[in-house]
Amino acid sequence: MKSESAKLNAVSENDPAIRNPFGVMDVPNPNDDDVTQFARNTVPEESAADENAKPWSAGDASYQRGTIEGEWSSRWKGAADPTIPRDAPDKWKQGHGEARIVGDRVYLLFDWDSGKRSGLIDAMREGPRRLVGKYINLNNPEITVPWVGLVVSDQRIDGYFTHGRVDFRR
Repeated sequence: MKSESAKLNAVSENDPAIRNPFGVMDVPNPNDDDVTQFARNTVPEESAADENAKPWSAGDASYQRGTIEGEWSSRWKGAADPTIPRDAPDKWKQGHGEARIVGDRVYLLFDWDSGKRSGLIDAMREGPRRLVGKYINLNNPEITVPWVGLVVSDQRIDGYFTHGRVDFRR
């Protein structure tokens, strides 16, 4: 999945300075002190009452079971996107996502607003279910925030950032 906006921000996939496997702008300092502090205070627990527990995407029966790599549906809320008319922090922005694993890192590229906007999460695995890292808005790179994810299953990742949620389902 490479949204139009991600293609616009793509850099050469042959550039050795790029860490992520999508060839887009990297998340700066994905393990900085802000991430460490946020991760220390954010401990998601699996719950049937979680906002991401109830299926909200059409799903894709063709995904490879037993791994989080591959295609996902994505959604986020917690801030208003000023490019979307009448958007508000409590409204979900849905799109598509893709997860790729490189060593102990998980990269989640996702879009919203019909693919016009995109973001990248660069997270380190802390055990089999916890992901800790940072998000960058690829359309507005000044926006970066810490993110913590809980891999509930190969069909659900519950994600938290400082003002809200970035979740994935399939």
